[in-house]
Amino acid sequence: MSAVLNMLARRQEEESPVLTSFQPVYDENDPWGGNPLEVDVNTTFVGVEFQSVYIAFCSFVVFLIIPGIGFLYGGLARRKSALALLFQSMVVTATITFQWMFWGYSLAYSPSAGPFIGNLEHFVMRGVMSAPSIGSSALPSILFCFYQLLFCACTVQILIGGAFERGRIIPSIIFGFCWATVVYCPIACWTWNPNGWLFNLPSLDFAGGGPVHIASGCSALAYALILGKRKVDGEDGSHKKAHNVTLVFLGTIFIWFGWFGFNGGSTLGMSVRALVVIFNTNAAASAGIIGWVLVDYIKHGGRFSLVGACEGAIAGLVGITPAAGYVDPWISMVIGFITGAVCALLENVDSWLNIDEGMDVFKLHGIGGMVGSFLTGIFATARISMLDGATEVHGGIDGNGIQVAKQLADIASVASYSFVVSCILLLIMKYIPGLHLRISDEAEEAGLDRDQFFGEEIGDAGIFSEIEKRQLPGSSIVGESPANKASSLEETKKD
Repeated sequence: MSAVLNMLARRQEEESPVLTSFQPVYDENDPWGGNPLEVDVNTTFVGVEFQSVYIAFCSFVVFLIIPGIGFLYGGLARRKSALALLFQSMVVTATITFQWMFWGYSLAYSPSAGPFIGNLEHFVMRGVMSAPSIGSSALPSILFCFYQLLFCACTVQILIGGAFERGRIIPSIIFGFCWATVVYCPIACWTWNPNGWLFNLPSLDFAGGGPVHIASGCSALAYALILGKRKVDGEDGSHKKAHNVTLVFLGTIFIWFGWFGFNGGSTLGMSVRALVVIFNTNAAASAGIIGWVLVDYIKHGGRFSLVGACEGAIAGLVGITPAAGYVDPWISMVIGFITGAVCALLENVDSWLNIDEGMDVFKLHGIGGMVGSFLTGIFATARISMLDGATEVHGGIDGNGIQVAKQLADIASVASYSFVVSCILLLIMKYIPGLHLRISDEAEEAGLDRDQFFGEEIGDAGIFSEIEKRQLPGSSIVGESPANKASSLEETKKD
C-alpha cells in the first residue's frame, strides 16, 4: 500500500509541480514584476494564488481595528471630546495612507535598506506592483505593501490616544505623519526588514511587540508628558470614567476580531503555523480577561468592571503579538494571563509617573508589549515556529537562554528610541507658530468637540442647545454646574 501511495505522490508531483515545489523569485533586473502590456504578470504566482487570497482577507480583517480603536477611545473619553477621537480614526488612516505611499513603505521595506533605516528605492511606490515582495516571494509587493500600511495606520491611531481631550487635531495629525516617518518606519526596518539589525540579532517579534506596541505606548507617554495634565475640577472624577461603556465593548470586539488578521496574517502565508497563531490570539485575549478581572475582583471587594474586562482582552492581545507564531497554545494562555494581570496591577502608573495618560496607552501597549516581548524570549520554541516548514527559532525553553537577553536589548532600544525621538519631535512642534499642541483652557472646559468641530456632537443636540440658552451669566465654563445641569436636562426632557 505504501508503495502505491508513494507512486501516486510522485505522479502528482510530475503532473503538478507548481503545487509542490514552485516559489516565485524576485528579479532585481525587473523590480516591477514585468510589463503587463507585454506579459501576463499573474503567471508569476500560478500555484500559490491562495497565499494572496489569505493575506488579502487578513488585510480586510485588520482594517476593522481602525474603527475599533475609534469606538474604544470614544467610549473611554468624556462625551464632550468623544467625537474628536472618532474623527481622528478616519483622518489618521487617510494621512498614513499618503505617508506610506509617499516614502513610508520604502523607508521600512526597501530591499537595499541599511541596518537602521531603508532608502527611497520605492519612493512614491516606484517598483511596488506585481514583483514578489520582500516579506514573502509568494505575495505580490502591492499586497504586502497594503497589509503593512494597515499596521502603520493602527499604530499611529493607538499613539494619538496620548493626547485625548486636550490635544489639537491638526498638530496631532501632523505629529502622526512625522512620527510614522522618523519612529515607526525605522523601528519596522530594524525588526522586519531582512537587513535590519534586530532582525539579524536576532530578536523575536512575530507581529509587532516593538514597532506597534512598545513604540506607540512609549510615544503616547511622551505625548502626555509634553502636553501636561488635563484641567479638571479636583472634586470631579468623571474625567477618569468612560462615558459610554457600550462603545468600549463594541470597540474591543472589533479590535479582537481584527487581531485575528493582524497576527494570523503575519505568517505571510497559509500554513498550520498560521492556524496556531489564530488560536493563540484568541487564547491570550481570553486569558487576559481572566487575569484583569481577577485582579479587579480582589481589589474592589468582589465587584466587576466591563471596562476592565475589555482592557484585559486588549492586554492579552498586546502580550501575544510578539509571541503568537513561536509559542504553544497553553503558553499563549500564560502570556495573556500574566500580561492582563500585570497591567491591571499597574492601575496607578499615571499617578506614580505624575502624568495624565487617560487612555492607558502606555500601560496597555507600552508595558504590555514589554511583558510580551520578554516572555517570548523565554517560551519561543522551534516545535511551533517550524509548523510553516521553514522558520526555526529557539527560546529559553529550548535551551537558548541568550534569547532572553536579546529580547531585553530589543525592548530597551525600541522604548528609548521611540520615547526620546517623540519628545524631541513634540518639543520642536510646540514652538512652531500655528502648531501649538494644546487647546486653550476655555476650549478644554467646553470640550474638544465643541472647540474643533461645527454642527456636530455626541448625544442629543437639542439638549445641548437648551443648556447653552440657560447658561448661567458669568460662568467660565460652557454649560452649567452639575446640579443645575441635571435639573436643566430634566426640564428639557419634560418639554
